[in-house]
Amino acid sequence: MGLKVLVVGGGAAGMMAAGVAAQQEAEVLLLEKNAQLGKKLLLTGKGRCNLTNDCEIEELIANFPDTGAFLYSAFYTFSNQRLRRFFAQLGVPTKVERGGRVFPESNSARQVVAALKKFLQDHQVKINLNTAVDKLLLAGNRIEGVQASSGKQYLADRVIFTPGGAAYPSTGSAGDGYRILEELGHTIQSVQPSLVPLEVQEGWVQKLQGLTLKNVEARLYLAEQLKGTEFGELLFTHFGLSGPIILTLSRQVEDLLAAQGLLTIEIDLKPALDHHKLDARLKRDFQKYSRKQFKNSLGDLLPSKLIPIIVELAVIPATKVVNQITKEERYSLVELLKSFSLTITGTRGFRKAIVTKGGVDTDEIDPATMESKLIKGLFLAGEVIDIDAYTGGYNLQAAFSTGYVAGSSVIN
Repeated sequence: MGLKVLVVGGGAAGMMAAGVAAQQEAEVLLLEKNAQLGKKLLLTGKGRCNLTNDCEIEELIANFPDTGAFLYSAFYTFSNQRLRRFFAQLGVPTKVERGGRVFPESNSARQVVAALKKFLQDHQVKINLNTAVDKLLLAGNRIEGVQASSGKQYLADRVIFTPGGAAYPSTGSAGDGYRILEELGHTIQSVQPSLVPLEVQEGWVQKLQGLTLKNVEARLYLAEQLKGTEFGELLFTHFGLSGPIILTLSRQVEDLLAAQGLLTIEIDLKPALDHHKLDARLKRDFQKYSRKQFKNSLGDLLPSKLIPIIVELAVIPATKVVNQITKEERYSLVELLKSFSLTITGTRGFRKAIVTKGGVDTDEIDPATMESKLIKGLFLAGEVIDIDAYTGGYNLQAAFSTGYVAGSSVIN
């Protein structure tokens, strides 16, 4: 009879861990609380599944700002290139897009989940769906199995615990894994939503819903203190801001909202031009449209959807003829375009967060095996651990890498 391994959670980390453990000739049972595997995985990359990032391993690690060092062993054991080869062997060739983001050539998260299911099937992993776990069973400091919410107990020699975090609770990631582990003595670092859209105070933002700005710079300020800067793409929504650079800056927002002071985002709409060059550009446009009203003079410079808002916020009357605009008014417009400011009032919370910041303290996990240092035979992987990165495929790579290490370590 082979080693009995239970895997709790059928997301990216859990499916990888279960298949790899079965490859070690373990007898594997995967317990998933949902009616299907990979429910959250289906949502990643807007349904296209941003599997990883095609960068050097050192850069992978650098994109985990607080606990990246913990992932050295996992990333060198199961790298982004190994992950791409893994999926290629499962019939899912991948491609590299802007920013090194790696997607399946099919642009289909469903194909990724189907391939992982086949991986499990090919290695005889048994799967119990609709099975929520609410307790880990111990004999002293050694794992003995788990207890489902139904009261049924499942005994095993090893347990790989991959319940996910607290982000997107509609996919089953309700944060219950943190409670279960905390009850057994594990330290849980403060859990917060990360890579999450931001809500703003300004009501006019609703008029910009759906507008994407590329090649802009966003600066995050607490009072007048700069807290972060990102360059790239952002998206206006009916409630505020989203898009890659906003999601990256959002990692700090929950903590900053708890601090004293006004939290704002300033957008530099023309970062390639300094104040002097932007003023010269405006002068040229104003000469070109000298007989038009101010509200009709910005079409060469800004997206049409943004122009009414800029006109509304500018000190220049909308109907003022361009050739009557003063130098001081023009300077104030330059300042507005370089520091387009919005007031942050909150985030969209866990229900819209891509990942969870916080989780099980990495000091309590062996980075070479993912085994708990407190409980023998218990292995942890994925978002339940205090590992979170910026947007770009890094978080899924961490899930797959930690799942791989946990699955390959159970027989030791």
